[in-house]
Amino acid sequence: MTPQELKNSILQLAIQGKLVEQRPEEGTGAELLEKILAAKSVEDAKKNLTRSRGVRGGCNEGELFNLPEASKSHPEKFSALSASPRDKIPDDEKPFDIPESWEWVRLGDCTSYAAKKEKVLSTDIRPDEWSLDLEDIEKDTGRIIEFRSAKDRRIVGEKVVFHKGQILYSKLRPYLKKILVAPKDGICTPELVPFSALGGIDANYLVDILMSPHVDFAINSVTYGVKMPRVGTDTMVNLLIPLPPLAEQKRIVAKIEELLPLVDRYEKAWSRLEDFNKRFPIDMQKSLLQMAIQGKLVEQREDEGTGTELLEKIFAVKDAKKNLTRSRGVRGGCEEGELFNLPKAAKSHPEKFSALSASPRDKIPDDEKPFEIPESWEWVRLGEVVDVRDGTHDTPKYVQAGVPLVTSKNLVSGTIDFTTAKFISYKDSEAINIRSGVDDGDVLFAMIGTIGNPVLIRKDREFSIKNMALFKPIDRGLFCMEYLMMFLTKAQLDMRKSASASVQSFVSLSFLRNYPIPLPPLAEQKRIVAKLEKLLPLCGRLK
Repeated sequence: MTPQELKNSILQLAIQGKLVEQRPEEGTGAELLEKILAAKSVEDAKKNLTRSRGVRGGCNEGELFNLPEASKSHPEKFSALSASPRDKIPDDEKPFDIPESWEWVRLGDCTSYAAKKEKVLSTDIRPDEWSLDLEDIEKDTGRIIEFRSAKDRRIVGEKVVFHKGQILYSKLRPYLKKILVAPKDGICTPELVPFSALGGIDANYLVDILMSPHVDFAINSVTYGVKMPRVGTDTMVNLLIPLPPLAEQKRIVAKIEELLPLVDRYEKAWSRLEDFNKRFPIDMQKSLLQMAIQGKLVEQREDEGTGTELLEKIFAVKDAKKNLTRSRGVRGGCEEGELFNLPKAAKSHPEKFSALSASPRDKIPDDEKPFEIPESWEWVRLGEVVDVRDGTHDTPKYVQAGVPLVTSKNLVSGTIDFTTAKFISYKDSEAINIRSGVDDGDVLFAMIGTIGNPVLIRKDREFSIKNMALFKPIDRGLFCMEYLMMFLTKAQLDMRKSASASVQSFVSLSFLRNYPIPLPPLAEQKRIVAKLEKLLPLCGRLK
């Protein structure tokens, strides 16, 4: 149950007479309503007497309150005067059952909602008067966010006057529940309706009713206006509300005030739990990736060799490729499989591999190693185990149809979104691909903007790249690119913190080539990837 649902339940129990017990000695809602209607009749009588130019003299307030005695003392004034007529509420209009001691009434019967409002021109407003606007009221609670005086606002036209103890109800967007009891006198926007509770009715009880889910639904189902819905006066005047005796009203209000702080505490705990639930799948994913690159996700096996031995093979292949490229006297070349099996390749092509040895390498200093790894692993730099390139830095001329030009904006959730890519000519694409040459199984990585968003390419069409890194395996049989994807997914968070930022974040090729990466034996890389492929989807299901 959400905090708002809990609060709604409390308010609904309150207006159904289930929050506090009923006490016979406190009277009934019907008796209270009779007094309210009689008092309203007295007010009507006062207005009639004021308007009547033929009547001399007057009645004192005590006489008007005690209507039967007043009518005996001044029969000429009270002839034909009786309590305001009231139609009984039909049973089919009553939305739910209430206690026998309560009474269904209309809001207009027990409040001054329909009465003419007192207004004041901006020229007559004192600078120090409290000026209340809708933006000053917190939604759903009715709490005052800020008290501002008239001098702090630019007031034009008319404002509505309200008095301490009156109920203020926002007829504009009533679903926001900006409802409160005025703590002091002031002026307000005409979108707020000030009205008084009659017959001593507890104003806070009426606020609780108007905040309840039943009334909220009843009102908002008949508002008018699409963008700025409002509730009409007729709707509010005819709104059905349950009326308990006065003493019970006060006990209901006291009980709600006792419970709401507990709801606030529940809301804080709920928010923490919701935040935890939202973060948990992501945090779990991060933890799994961290365990993977620390060698804690799968066990190490001696028969799989070491990261150092794998690195030597990778270096040997890199040097062999360089040697073959420089050798202009050699015709033909070695297949990638031959380069993978270096001893066999050396026998097949002795003229190409003479005097070949592993490239010299500087060990990564301990202060650059972010965490401990297994003894069979090796800390290496990214540029030592993969070929790190980038795409074009220029902006070719765009065409209506041609080859998609993929930028960092097109890398979305591990895939390339071609729907937003622009097109370049086939000629420009060929020129770009001389530099990059995107192949199936390569990894794309955004260098600008939101750093990262790696994508393992499953190539189903030709495309070119711009302003992004491209990681190509030196030999596809020596390094698992899925392992690289896994590593980059975790490392991108740290890279974003290290990124340079002028107009937008940026990491250079040099930064990427020198970035440390833990290197397990090849077989262990594959076992790590297989384990993650089972576990990471479970994190997604936790959402």
